Amino acid sequence: MRADPSPAAPPVRRLTLRDLTACADLSEDRGWPREEHKWGFLLAAGKGYGIDDPDGGLVAACVVTEYGSWERLDLAAVGMVLVAARHARRGIGRRLMRHVVSIMGTTPLTLYATPQGRPLYEELGFKVTGRAGMLRGRFTPGGPELRVTTRAATAEDLPSILRLDEEVFGADRTPLVTRLPAFADLLRVAEDGDRLIGYTAAWPNMDTHVVGPLIARDLETAKALIASLASRTDRPLRTDIDVRHAELLTWAKARGLTSVAVNTVMSCGITDLPEDWTRRFAPLTVASG
Repeated sequence: MRADPSPAAPPVRRLTLRDLTACADLSEDRGWPREEHKWGFLLAAGKGYGIDDPDGGLVAACVVTEYGSWERLDLAAVGMVLVAARHARRGIGRRLMRHVVSIMGTTPLTLYATPQGRPLYEELGFKVTGRAGMLRGRFTPGGPELRVTTRAATAEDLPSILRLDEEVFGADRTPLVTRLPAFADLLRVAEDGDRLIGYTAAWPNMDTHVVGPLIARDLETAKALIASLASRTDRPLRTDIDVRHAELLTWAKARGLTSVAVNTVMSCGITDLPEDWTRRFAPLTVASG
């Protein structure tokens, strides 16, 4: 294992929307899709951190999305952790993550780790707290009728969506949720009478629509929300479902989605996430929780 870069190395700095192209270039450098739409959303809703390459562009980048009140943060999610291929295995990713852990202090942290990233996060004190199965494919309608009412969300629904989201997620995500109408192509809610019992969104990512967040009162509501999105897009769907929701995973696979990967949910400074996982079926994105 190589030592961290010398103190003379470029410092970690805050990223802004002016760094959007450099972030997308970094994604492309590592063989990821450029994902400008997602980078823009995360840099606006969260805080980006990066290290400049003296030869131009970025050596490394990540985004931290904070949840809670102005007075006290309850949780922060780390995502989009990338190091340029030409600078890999030099301790730069470790240096960036140590900076994030340091500036966040006592705020609990969470992230979705790939198998490649997991050893670094374990070294920094992160523990495994869950897993999510990534699914992708063209949704095929069918099966028993889902007797749940869904409709397009309106501006009047936003306060109810925010209340439900905080109740289920366990922390206030207003900066993310209030940006969903502009970020997503589809935003749907489920109702029982005049009570909102779930919501979901489909946002564009390359040739797919990513389903997330997905918050629902129960399994049938989650199915109905996914089906309502699928019926309104011609794109393949992609989503990351908590593996504890085995029935939903089985149903989604029966409807045409296939397993792509399993990501590990890791946390630092907290034993269990504050969420009600029984009603939280999928994250907005694995880059923000």
